Amino acid sequence: MAWFLGIDGGGTRTTAWLADEAGAVLARATAGPSNPVKVGFAAAERELWRAARAALRKAGVAAGARQGVPLQALCAGIAGVDRPATHRPLMAWLRQHIPAKHYVLLTDAEIALRAGLGQSPGVLVISGSGSIAFARDDRGHLLRAGGWGVPFDDIGSGYDLGRKAIGAALRDFDGRGPRTRLQAKVCQALKLSQITQVVMRPLTPQGVANLFPVVLDAALRRDALARELLREAGRDLAELPLALLRRLGWLGRLVPVICAGGVFRSSALVRRSFARHLHARAPNARVLQLRHPPVEGALALARESAQ
Repeated sequence: MAWFLGIDGGGTRTTAWLADEAGAVLARATAGPSNPVKVGFAAAERELWRAARAALRKAGVAAGARQGVPLQALCAGIAGVDRPATHRPLMAWLRQHIPAKHYVLLTDAEIALRAGLGQSPGVLVISGSGSIAFARDDRGHLLRAGGWGVPFDDIGSGYDLGRKAIGAALRDFDGRGPRTRLQAKVCQALKLSQITQVVMRPLTPQGVANLFPVVLDAALRRDALARELLREAGRDLAELPLALLRRLGWLGRLVPVICAGGVFRSSALVRRSFARHLHARAPNARVLQLRHPPVEGALALARESAQ
């Protein structure tokens, strides 16, 4: 029996699926975030190991066994590994701790692109704790826009919305900005007695991104500022595929643009704003939601690597 392990490691959680040679999924497991740029190598490796070991154990495969090499192939899509300084140590760690005959290490966006488009040309936009876009051209080449991390980029992401929520709450406190439910909601989420205490709180990027549900909840309660932040996120996210479509000369082409990640999934306001601003300059773009989990793309790439 040949086994294949697919891993999707992002800034929020890590998912591992084990499948057989026919593609049947034998076991699924999840763990915490494994983006080494955001949580560090030690934490990323710990969560990758937790997810992989749990999936292997559920299927009765010895996770650390070297005799006989239990895995035919492993494909991991992990946020941040497009940088050589991140890719090299993580690949070495995977080879040491999860024995397999073949290894593929890509970004989480690339496995999502495979899950959403197969091998066809098109664009994928992800907005989760961070944001990024990839395009695959007619020759199979990949182009990227965004995803340059905090504090410089990740527009329209959970982090960006959390950061803007804090800023809006502080301006409300000062009287420099409009009144908003966000002040009370940020205080409640962070257990602050007053919003000004936030400047003394050592928030991680993930901690800021975790405030995205605060913005969602305020918007659902008709908070005008929260709703504008979500519309603004949609506009900002639309710039990612537009940059790629311009570079490819595809602004007038009928092309799929697939949306993935928790921000798109959770907010109809973001989705509508995104589609409206994208279609203003790329009227033939087909906006779609990602229908398959990215880890399916990792499994497909794992099987291909062994052929």
